[in-house]
Amino acid sequence: MDSLIALAADPAAWAALITLLVMEVVLGIDNLIFISVLTNRLPENGRARTRNLGIALALILRLVLLSGIAWVVGLTRPIATLFGHEFSWRDLILIAGGLFLIWKATREIGEVSDAEAHGEDPHGGPHGGGRSLGFASAIAQILVLDMVFSIDSILTAVGMTDQLPIMVVAVVVAVILMMVASGPLAAFIQKNPSVVMLALGFLLMIGVMLITDGFGFHVPRGYIYAAMGFSAFVESLNMLARRRRRAKGPPHGP
Repeated sequence: MDSLIALAADPAAWAALITLLVMEVVLGIDNLIFISVLTNRLPENGRARTRNLGIALALILRLVLLSGIAWVVGLTRPIATLFGHEFSWRDLILIAGGLFLIWKATREIGEVSDAEAHGEDPHGGPHGGGRSLGFASAIAQILVLDMVFSIDSILTAVGMTDQLPIMVVAVVVAVILMMVASGPLAAFIQKNPSVVMLALGFLLMIGVMLITDGFGFHVPRGYIYAAMGFSAFVESLNMLARRRRRAKGPPHGP
């Protein structure tokens, strides 16, 4: 108890907490986009429950991994050498997660394109022509990516501080913020079909980033999120232009 009080009174601990919290929120964006896109494939009455359950599983996984920090850190030890590069369990997990994310995003892009080409609802569900998703399948896929993103998140936390209480607080607050933001983000993606394709493009980029990271070519996250932010800015300009055209009404021909 005394150590916790001393930690709370330490300005350096607060600085570490704020820095780590920002990092955890940023790292959680990847997870949140995937969950939002995936759960929009579910029937409408089950989307919020699945999103909350998926994010709750992410929190549980992160706390479990925090309780076994020594094991998580051990995942970075090399276990094999291939093409001159030493691979660890972390590398293999990131590569597998990246391949899964690329496969999933590519499949979703194909289904959205096919649905739109046939004039069907690209989001699926009981009233659309797209492929709907089962609850168990959605949870299984969310759980796979939760594990990949959780390991990445915890290793980032371990690299920034050695204080377990700071890691726990940062992870819990970041996941709570994810849960609060998940509903509005999913609704925004659902209402704007062009944003669906943009989000799937983000998932493709994140998948490639995970694979390159697994092969030892680390791409700074700042570059990735800068590209995502610029793409989102351009799409917001397109949305604004479309809204203005709709407000003016159809053009009057001769």
